[in-house]
Amino acid sequence: MDKIISTAIVLDRDNIDTDQIIPAKFLKSTNKEGFGDWLFYNWRYDENDNSKDDFEFLKYQKESKILIAGNNFGCGSSREHAAWAIADYGIEVVISSQFADIFKGNALNNGIVPITVSEACLKALMQYFEREKSCPIEIDIEEQTLMVDAKDIFINVQFDIDPLKKKFILTGMTEIEYLVQHQEDVINFEKTHEL
Repeated sequence: MDKIISTAIVLDRDNIDTDQIIPAKFLKSTNKEGFGDWLFYNWRYDENDNSKDDFEFLKYQKESKILIAGNNFGCGSSREHAAWAIADYGIEVVISSQFADIFKGNALNNGIVPITVSEACLKALMQYFEREKSCPIEIDIEEQTLMVDAKDIFINVQFDIDPLKKKFILTGMTEIEYLVQHQEDVINFEKTHEL
């Protein structure tokens, strides 16, 4: 997968922490599947598990693979379940002006591309996609570009991504598979660097 072309979901809230992404009561499972059902649970549902229709997240297409969120996304505890919930929901890209470091690492480890943009760019994206829910964003992972080309908006920005994590996302390879491929190199390194 080198390109992701999708509509977007806008969640215009700053400091979305991992407990808001996936509440602690759902952390008992170690299986990554099913967490998407609980994504933003306390915002999506009331105390009787009834859907809160006024939650802005629900106004967007369920098939959207891109989440545009406020500043400082993924702060709080280091739970990897937050990335699991986002991925299981079907979101492949999160755009924000800042990410918590641990969340960013967990996202990349789970095939989610966290894209950091300027605050001005984030504001422009949010304002546009709050109105235009059917307009696509194109994310080119190989070229590391985010592009929106529509009748009244044009955005084309570069984003940074760790080269090794980029390789994993483009190829679908996991870190374990990568290390197994380099097992002999690891063994030789250990032999020459014994304490």
